[in-house]
Amino acid sequence: MAGVPLGELAWIAVAVMAAGVVTGLLAGLFGVGGGAVIVPVLFEVFRLLGVPDEVRMQLCVGTSLAIIVPTTVRSYQAHRARGLVVPAVVQSWAIPAVAGVAAGSVTAAFAPAQVLELAFVVIAGVIAAKLLAGRETWVLGRSLPGPVGMTGYGFIVGLASSLMGISGGSLATMTMTLYGVPIHNAVATSAGLGVPITIAGTLGYVIAGLSHQALLPPLSIGFVSVIGVVMIAPISSWIAPLGARLAHALPRRGLEIGFGLFLIAASLRFAANLIGV
Repeated sequence: MAGVPLGELAWIAVAVMAAGVVTGLLAGLFGVGGGAVIVPVLFEVFRLLGVPDEVRMQLCVGTSLAIIVPTTVRSYQAHRARGLVVPAVVQSWAIPAVAGVAAGSVTAAFAPAQVLELAFVVIAGVIAAKLLAGRETWVLGRSLPGPVGMTGYGFIVGLASSLMGISGGSLATMTMTLYGVPIHNAVATSAGLGVPITIAGTLGYVIAGLSHQALLPPLSIGFVSVIGVVMIAPISSWIAPLGARLAHALPRRGLEIGFGLFLIAASLRFAANLIGV
């Protein structure tokens, strides 16, 4: 850190705090933890601080999952207070989602960082395409699938979340709306599913990173940066209830377009890194 100019450190601090605010708003507005915002910001922060390429993405993802634990919990509480959560969906997805998180954590421990970068590009691209298309008429069915289908979806959401550093809200909301679940119920239920995903993901990345401790910056516990958590988590968790209230007052279409464009920009950044640009 000594080699980073004070001006860059100031911009880092501003970017990190802004990420905390945006993370909290996204948690309430879309039922997401905001990891899609945090991971790109942390990637640039850790690059400036000289974190080695082979562990930088894993550190971003693990830290993101830890940061959004309190944000997801507060978002879930705010939506549950409005009676919008569908408990049966949370219960049926929770266990397979945690299994997916475990698979993602193992991947983080043994696979090269490029695997996580590619996962971010693909998953963020899919979410962005759905947000920008805005076709609410797209459906896969009039009701959610049976136990086998629900188990499969839960595992996929958990796996994708742990590879990308998100709470799974974007993917879970998209899946539920494609099966006819009203958007507000889907957002609230996704926030509930994010609680076990982020907690399990944080623990998984702590364990996965223990064998790489020598490459990680100070105050890191496995693939989780304590400094990153302390700087972002309080801001995002404080803002999350405001986001939940705004979800019922602001035009969602404009927000979806803005979020979709951000995801495309972040995907292009990681794609450029993958090809060495």
